[in-house]
Amino acid sequence: MQASEIYVQNLEKHLAEENPLLVDVAKNFQEIDNVGHELGLIHPDQSTARQIPWWPLISILGLFSAGKSSFINHFLGQKIQRTGVQAVDDKFTVLCYSPDPEVKTLPGVALDVDPRFPFYQISREIDEEMEGEGKRINAYLQLKTCNSENLKGKIFIDSPGFDADAQRSATLRITKHIIEISDLVLIFFDARRPEPGAMRDTLEYLVKTTIDRYDSEKFIYVLNQIDVTAREDSLEEVVAAWRSALAERGLNVTHFYTIFSPDVELNAEDDYIKKRLEARRDRDLKEIHQRMRHVEVKRAYRILNTLELTTKELMDRSIPVLEKALRGWRNWTLRFDTLLFAALVGAGAFVGLTTGMWLNPMIDAMAVAALFIVMFIFHLIFSSIFKVIYRRSLAKKQRQMKLRFNLVKAFDKCANWHMFATGRIKGWNEKVRQQLENILNRADILIQRLNDEMTNPSGEVPKKPEEVKKVMAEVS
Repeated sequence: MQASEIYVQNLEKHLAEENPLLVDVAKNFQEIDNVGHELGLIHPDQSTARQIPWWPLISILGLFSAGKSSFINHFLGQKIQRTGVQAVDDKFTVLCYSPDPEVKTLPGVALDVDPRFPFYQISREIDEEMEGEGKRINAYLQLKTCNSENLKGKIFIDSPGFDADAQRSATLRITKHIIEISDLVLIFFDARRPEPGAMRDTLEYLVKTTIDRYDSEKFIYVLNQIDVTAREDSLEEVVAAWRSALAERGLNVTHFYTIFSPDVELNAEDDYIKKRLEARRDRDLKEIHQRMRHVEVKRAYRILNTLELTTKELMDRSIPVLEKALRGWRNWTLRFDTLLFAALVGAGAFVGLTTGMWLNPMIDAMAVAALFIVMFIFHLIFSSIFKVIYRRSLAKKQRQMKLRFNLVKAFDKCANWHMFATGRIKGWNEKVRQQLENILNRADILIQRLNDEMTNPSGEVPKKPEEVKKVMAEVS
């Protein structure tokens, strides 16, 4: 059994109780894998199901002393993260649920080798940025377990204090990776430092990566510790100062959540100001917590959307480009084979007619044998030359089109005698195309089922888990 099949089977076991609907989605990804493996578009040990974390992912990013850890501790109801006015942690911390009441801390390699977590094989990306640093994965990542009910069914990522990070290049690469895969990104700012000079280059990078994104709705901008600043300035002035500071860097934030720790006693001389700040804090915290708790729904839609996009990319983009390259290789090789054959036959006929050697059966047999040997040798030469040309062209197109499937590897596998003789790719036919069409149809049905489950427009009693499983079996 291939590693990709084992991964999908393990995934199905974990999803069976948490979200029966997504179990069928995992099986659809496996069907895509089978097609990709057959064509060489995917390595046998790889799976398209690994391209997206299956558990809802919430990332909390920002400068040190912005109150990220205090926010996490309050939400989880446990002091799992250290807090302080200086940088107290220099690693990205992944928090996941465990029934064990004891908090356990595991090294970064636990995340790097487990495809169920969001940092699977991140050491390779770190190596690309800083050669040799991938071996030091434990210096960048750690995994903590927590038995908080608020952590069930989701994963948190707490970033280190960026200003204290000396290994900036790797941190930027990890941060970019986190932003891409997260369902919800909370960006914390220390409300006490609204001046532009307080934003170091790493945070500026963080801000720039959120500009003009297609998924901008997943970003939440939080002004934390507003209680300290608002004692000196009005709340509106603090928010305006931060909005101006970020606008200078091209990020126009229309809404800031303004909070401070509920565990902190607010000492305000004016009782009206105290109540006003506490009311706004409670309102904003409630909205943030609500979005955090509903992130599972968004993740389900993202997974279904990824299934649809992956299927379309394979069927409508990757395979047509691969087919065009294979036909080009075949046609050009045939043209040169034909020209060479015509030239050799013409030369042989001319020599035979002028010398009379073609009347000798022995010489004729040797000439035909020599003709085939020469043709075979030059066919291999022509084939190799055009393979090199089209491999380079495919590598360029793959980068330009940002395809996740490996067109070059697929070309190497499919540019064979079957393709040359028939003009068709082995493993790709109308039956396989219909199989992918069925996946698209099932994805649409699953989205409709998810809409019914989440919105219940008919007003009927929601289905029980057993009924949902039955529905999924009918869809399959």
